[in-house]
Amino acid sequence: MVTYITRRLMQGIVVLLAVSFICFIIFRYAGDPVHTLAGRYATFQEQEMVRKAFGLDKPFYIQYTRFLANAAQGNFGKSFVTRVPAFNLILERLPASIELATSAIIISFIVGVGLGVLVSLQPYAMRNRLVMAGSLFGISIPTFLIGILLIMVFCVYLGILPPFGRGETRMIGFWRTGFLTWSGITHLILPAFTLGMYQLAVLLRLTRAGMREVLTKEYIKTAWSKGLPPRKVIFKHALRNVLIPVITMTGLQFGELIAFALVTETIFQWPGTGNLLLTSIYESDQPVIVTYIMLAALIILSLNIIVDILYAYLNPKIRYD
Repeated sequence: MVTYITRRLMQGIVVLLAVSFICFIIFRYAGDPVHTLAGRYATFQEQEMVRKAFGLDKPFYIQYTRFLANAAQGNFGKSFVTRVPAFNLILERLPASIELATSAIIISFIVGVGLGVLVSLQPYAMRNRLVMAGSLFGISIPTFLIGILLIMVFCVYLGILPPFGRGETRMIGFWRTGFLTWSGITHLILPAFTLGMYQLAVLLRLTRAGMREVLTKEYIKTAWSKGLPPRKVIFKHALRNVLIPVITMTGLQFGELIAFALVTETIFQWPGTGNLLLTSIYESDQPVIVTYIMLAALIILSLNIIVDILYAYLNPKIRYD
């Protein structure tokens, strides 16, 4: 296990280096940053002073080494627009994105796996056919359309949920949370369900397919013949073996939900990192874009390693040499 984790960490470092190199290319060559830093009307002499002050006159390898050293310390430069450290801007918005993604993945996992198990037990019942048809609907409908439909139903027609914003929040140390206020929870319901709708449908169909296959295995038939309680057969013997691909998909989806919830955050005006990234792209704020990409890569890699470690606990037959 230790060897496997070490190997995965080394692979993660290689991937982060590759991502950092791409980010450096974006930062350095996607338009001359000197023009942005010095201003539109700066003279040639002023531009040269800025170029020298920021080390942009140095060779490529020296600039990249300096970029890596600064990135390791969380220093990605200052935003071109707000003139504050880009890393601080991301950290300020990150709690909102994490809470939204966490709520979405919890909803999708509990409802998706639960419905997947129920549907697999009686696949030809009419209600289960309707559930599978609904899952196809969740996969096929774009996220932005789901969000708009939910706003129209629950905000415009019924008027029971707020249409946008994060609501009232509370500070717990450095973390700003909306879980501690009723306003924060009500503002979270629609965007969390919108964000998790696709994942819910995928997990439902994945769980159903896995359960349908496992329930035909000989060891499940043996468990039934021994007279074990249905709950023990289904959840301990059958579902546990199905959870490996489900956990894999959930881990991958969770990282994607944190990093790439741009559409949902834009529709509901959720003050998360996705909304910040979209604004930064419009304003060509390269330090914020680079910081976002590096942090997203780190989050996704970390979650993948955690998922791989969970394999051994979900299935004792798996061993890492």
